[in-house]
Formats: sequence, C-alpha cells, structure tokens
Amino acid sequence: MKRLFLAISIFVSIGFFTNLQAQRVLGALIGGFNTTNVQGDDVFGFHKFGLNAGAAAIVPFADKWSFTLEAIYSQKGAYHREGGRGMDYRYEHDYNQYKLQLNYLEVPVLVHFRDKTGLSAGAGFSYARLVGVKEYEDDVRIATTTLNDGPYDTDDYSAMLDVQYPIYKQLKFDARYSFSLFKIRTRTYENVPDDQEKIRKQYNQVLSFRLIWVFNEQASRESRLKEGF
Repeated sequence: MKRLFLAISIFVSIGFFTNLQAQRVLGALIGGFNTTNVQGDDVFGFHKFGLNAGAAAIVPFADKWSFTLEAIYSQKGAYHREGGRGMDYRYEHDYNQYKLQLNYLEVPVLVHFRDKTGLSAGAGFSYARLVGVKEYEDDVRIATTTLNDGPYDTDDYSAMLDVQYPIYKQLKFDARYSFSLFKIRTRTYENVPDDQEKIRKQYNQVLSFRLIWVFNEQASRESRLKEGF
C-alpha cells in the first residue's frame, strides 16, 4: 500500500509541477473498459468485462517523446458461462460456471513516441493494488476467497504495450495490452485423471479500450516551442 500512496503522491506533485513549468505538463481524463482473462485458471478467452477509468499526467520531454503517469481504477478477472466454450475439458472440474472479479487501483508508467500523423505507441509497467475480490463457481460465491485472506496476491506488477490514435481535437482512442509479470495466485486442481494434482500459476491478461480527453495540449505545445523543442 505504501508504494501505491507514493505513486499517487508523485502524480499529485506533477499537478503542482504544471504551474512551475509554464503549462508544459498535460492532464487527461480516461474512460473505457477492460476485457480480461486469467492465464492458468483452465478458463480460456477474454470474456470478463470491467471498468477502466481514471486520470493521467503527460510530460513531453522531447519533440516526439512523452512520459505518462496514470492513476486508474481497473476491473479484471475471468468468466465462463455454463455450456460455453473456453474451459479445459481434458480435466474434470467441480464447476460448470465460473466468475472471478478482481478490482485494482493501478498506477501505470509509460513512455510514448508520437509520429507526424499523431499516432502514438508506448510501453511501460504498472503497479496495481487489489482492493476487491469475488469468486463464484456455479453462481455460488467462494467464502474463502477474500481480500485479506487470499488466495490472490494483493500486489500485481504488469508490463504493458499501448497505442493511441487521435479522433477529434483533444480526444484520443487508446488500445492497451498488459500481462502480469509475477503470479497472482497458485491453485491446485485435484479432480484430474489418475487422482493426480495439477498445480497452476495464474496471471492477469488484459485488453483495454479507452477514450482519453487531453487538457492543456495547445498551451503545452506553445510552451515547448518557446523552449526550443
């Protein structure tokens, strides 16, 4: 939690930094959705939808390069409806329907490159803190899956790739892929052939599609032109 507070403090500091740097720093509001999967849970496909929303500070540091720091509320997890495709039927399971809800406060940090058309591509990392979790099998909530008692790790570190395209004036469309660098859970499946246990490490996989409204873009450009970049 301390790391999250530190990152948010940096985010707030950048807001104050705006006034000191002749309006060079850009702000942004972000809204969109995630479609997510948990690798290693025997449920395949990006079938769980969730919210992805927050704010960002964008700091240009060269003509076509910028640094972005975000504070995001991000819903992740997995979903499999009964009778649907996407479950590993090579093994027996105790359930036919499965749903996992993982809610995070996330702080992504990225570096972007923008070409002359306005298309921007970036890469970076994020730290996310789990703030809510619910797990269901056959529409029955699993009582042992809680925020404080696990089994999901409360910290999630991810790598991400990001593409942004201008739609209209300050409005941009953003597509992002992120993947957990470390496991968020280790689960043991017992109903497998020959009474053997199957141990799987699980990782978040997320596709995000968002709209970004950027503030202060024109003033930032004019400020940077005066400063020679």
